[in-house]
Amino acid sequence: MAPSTPLPPTSWSLAARTWPEVRKGATVLVPTGSTEQHGPHLPLDTDTVIAAAVAAEAAAMTRRADVVVAPALAYGASGEHQDFPGTVSLGHEALNLMLVELVRSLSTWARRIVFVNAHGGNAAGLVRAVGQLLAENHSVGWVPCTFGPGDAHAGRTETSLMLYLSPGNVRLDRAVCGNIRPLPELMPVLRSRGVKAVSPLGVLGDPAGASAAEGQELLAGAAGAVAARLSGAPDRYGCLQPLPAAVP
Repeated sequence: MAPSTPLPPTSWSLAARTWPEVRKGATVLVPTGSTEQHGPHLPLDTDTVIAAAVAAEAAAMTRRADVVVAPALAYGASGEHQDFPGTVSLGHEALNLMLVELVRSLSTWARRIVFVNAHGGNAAGLVRAVGQLLAENHSVGWVPCTFGPGDAHAGRTETSLMLYLSPGNVRLDRAVCGNIRPLPELMPVLRSRGVKAVSPLGVLGDPAGASAAEGQELLAGAAGAVAARLSGAPDRYGCLQPLPAAVP
């Protein structure tokens, strides 16, 4: 049976509200993505689409009226992809400044701000910015979009997610297998010379076998993990951890 078509959860959207409809003391989820290459078959906004969908689904799972989802940040730190046309990178310094200023603004009316991140290149900026903001006594943290032991970039995992979330923008006829070596083995060259040095077409993994049904399952799992962390405490990296289970 074909999976249901995902519908935009506008009830959780901050952008869709008027100001009197915004509750003071809200928890605001801010999706952080990127505009960067995702192989020859996935659109440049893949990370942004995924981050926004995970945040919206997590908000829906909480069933809390005080949880809203802000517009996604479509630009991040993507310097490792800069060899590919279409990539737009802010860099770490600009990303850090943007995150800090966003939280300072949101904190004038929101109780807590949580960044929901779907691009690994943003992690260093999130750690630095959230650390600074915690020192300023803001209630803030970040959470990753996690999908288990899947491909690192533009492989089966992201292809499945996009087949569910944005199927019209997936060019399956152009999908190719990329570098399938474990990411830790690739990181030294990737960091020093960029993604193109380890994968000329920009794929780290294999899209073969991807499906919308699998994408729907991956989205639900990632959203559930995010929802479980929203009330948690930040670790030393500013990443929110789930609250310990209650003892019966």
